[in-house]
Amino acid sequence: MDLKTETREFLSTRRARITPERAGLPAYGGHRRVPGLRREEVAMLAGVSVDYYTRLERGNLGGVSEEVLEALAEALQLDEAERGHLFDLARAANASGAARSRARRAPAPVLRPAVQRILDAMPDVPAFVRNGRLDVLGCNVLGRALYAPLFESAEQTIGGPVNAARFMFLDPTPARAFWGEKADRVAHDSVAIIRAEAGRNPYDTSLTALVGELSTRSEDFRRLWASHDVRYHRSGTKVFCHPVVGRMELDFEALVLPADPGLQVNVYTAAPSTPSADALTLLASWAATGRPAAGARSSAAAVARDEPVV
Repeated sequence: MDLKTETREFLSTRRARITPERAGLPAYGGHRRVPGLRREEVAMLAGVSVDYYTRLERGNLGGVSEEVLEALAEALQLDEAERGHLFDLARAANASGAARSRARRAPAPVLRPAVQRILDAMPDVPAFVRNGRLDVLGCNVLGRALYAPLFESAEQTIGGPVNAARFMFLDPTPARAFWGEKADRVAHDSVAIIRAEAGRNPYDTSLTALVGELSTRSEDFRRLWASHDVRYHRSGTKVFCHPVVGRMELDFEALVLPADPGLQVNVYTAAPSTPSADALTLLASWAATGRPAAGARSSAAAVARDEPVV
């Protein structure tokens, strides 16, 4: 990834989205040649000179202080993920040559056996481990059953970890069927997560290769990548349209692994006494036998319609 280009486009897209009114500045009459704020307006809000801000927006973050970064984040009204991304870009810009070389030579992350045992010790909930590139490095039985379409996708790399972004953008028909009405949101969030990872480690050659592949083969990915949005993925609710058990709304929590930087465990649960909880029970039965339990498909359809299962 070209760090200067990334920085320039990130700052310019954040500036373009803020109107003078939103920034609390007077909006004088006349045509504005740029969307959002002008550079001089951002400089004023951040308390730096126009020349200095222009240097920053051209991608030159070398030597910038934390105080200036904080002021810039405030002026551009960055959220938590965007602020973190800005600081990540600055750290990368100020990294030594040795640090950059180490990042390029870093081995691919491997799931430790102890972490796999933790996953297996949670048989009643779907759980898996992923990295910032959205590679799934390990899962328990129910996690694999939940994401069965992902694991069965023909677009996955033989011999490598399955990748959620490759499924989303290179196998769009089953991916959109799996995510249903939330498919567009999932696509946006997938790209935003990868963009945030690119800021944390712009020298990750595997990540660069993935972005290059997706950009070459998917117009949707290229469009979303150009937005420069970033996002953390820590908790929330996901809707699945599972091919065996139907529609499920599951809450998820991300558990960071401190001993394995960049890896997190995603765990899914269903609210008790809900159709989604019933569907998850059916999924567990299917996963345990390797085939749908008797009546699972018809029962799942009834669950999805919120009808009594008989």
